[in-house]
Amino acid sequence: MMIQQTMLIPFVLATLGIYHVAGDDLYRIGQTPTVARIIYSGTQTLSESPMGRDVRFVARATCMRTDAAGTSVERAWFVQEMLPDGSFEDRANDDPDFLTILNQPFAIQLDGATIRDLRELRGPVPFAAASPVGGGDLHGTLRPGISGRMRGKRVVGVRFVADGIVNGPLPGHTATSIDGHIRLDGSAYYEVDGALLLALDARLTISGTLIAGHLAPVPVNIVYHRYIRVL
Repeated sequence: MMIQQTMLIPFVLATLGIYHVAGDDLYRIGQTPTVARIIYSGTQTLSESPMGRDVRFVARATCMRTDAAGTSVERAWFVQEMLPDGSFEDRANDDPDFLTILNQPFAIQLDGATIRDLRELRGPVPFAAASPVGGGDLHGTLRPGISGRMRGKRVVGVRFVADGIVNGPLPGHTATSIDGHIRLDGSAYYEVDGALLLALDARLTISGTLIAGHLAPVPVNIVYHRYIRVL
């Protein structure tokens, strides 16, 4: 059960955009061909507010969650601050299923120099990101993606792929851990002028051994797919 978190916000938020969010999770546990599936569909609002020299971003998502038990409403909340040096720090996280655009492997906004680097990208360059499952890092490459226009705004696209080791609990299941391999791949699209992340198509694949309490370890394959795009 997800515990809803309530926070009073004593500052004025300016809406940056409204995004569509879709998700598709697949779980295959053991040798059985049966696959458990969870589907998400909804919208989210991204807002910002100056906090002295920092900038605070707030994302609120409301989605319909459908699985074998039926359909229910799921709400997610994420607060993040961009510091003067361009780094980000999470302030609040009530998004166990990675539905908000702030709870993703790419920064919500880039500086001018990084946007220029993406626009001039011609071949693979090294890429590293924090693993969303089990801690650790993912390492791989960035490549040029499709650039053009999205909702009338110029965007630069970048494709990514990264791999790593997973050894820790699954999101939302602290009593269950997994030991194996993790792979992240997909595409991100940034606004050229404002350097804001406008769309993300990311797939996280986990293959390994599931360990739950006193039960015998079993093989597991999990795929988390998130598609988020500005409306």
